[in-house]
Amino acid sequence: MMKLRTFLFILCMAPLSVFSAPAGMELDEAPIDTTDNASLQRGAESFVNYCLTCHAASYMRYNRHRDIGLNEPAVLERLVYTGQKAGDLMLTAMDKKEGEEWFGVLPPDLSVIARSRGADWLYTYLRAFYRDSTTVPGWNNLLFDRAAMPHVLYELQGEQKLVVETVGGEEIESLELVKPGKMTVSEYDHYVADLVNYLVYLGEPHANERKRIGIYVLLFLFGMLALTIALKREYWRDIH
Repeated sequence: MMKLRTFLFILCMAPLSVFSAPAGMELDEAPIDTTDNASLQRGAESFVNYCLTCHAASYMRYNRHRDIGLNEPAVLERLVYTGQKAGDLMLTAMDKKEGEEWFGVLPPDLSVIARSRGADWLYTYLRAFYRDSTTVPGWNNLLFDRAAMPHVLYELQGEQKLVVETVGGEEIESLELVKPGKMTVSEYDHYVADLVNYLVYLGEPHANERKRIGIYVLLFLFGMLALTIALKREYWRDIH
């Protein structure tokens, strides 16, 4: 409980500039649909293959993926590669000291990253990496300058370079694909959309159930309101 409180406190006290886009840069809208189980399953597989090596999702258990249509055998086959059990938490094998040594900062837990950063931010960020020889990992990000995270999806997206143009005395930055990856631009965008969709689900796995119950609660309250009005009129009929 203390770890959770500490994590939430740090999250709330973090500088707001870290969670925003650079001035003048618009975020791309992420096509989020947490009712699309096929998308969430693809995103989950992407997460365990590319993200879980460094980033944990320590508030999520593997068997919770039954909510998106995966039974226990499917979870073990598609999501568990380290001998863990279906009921275990999604923890990273990376040692804290090693993470700080390799990246200069401990890779954050991604359990609630979509709730803190926002889906549009993540969708834009994962598509905005470019080659930069002046940084330690050899990568930079148009949205998050000097990001410590290397571009782990570069084999899929390919390599982009930064293009700076001067328009009306103002410098405009954009990215140009100079080395294609295994996927086309459209395919990579869909791939990232599935991953971000999963990160949104990860932040609140019970959100769809909460919304469904909420509809029934509202219908019940409106029904009780109608009955209450009818009862009030019945009591006051003789007086009025």
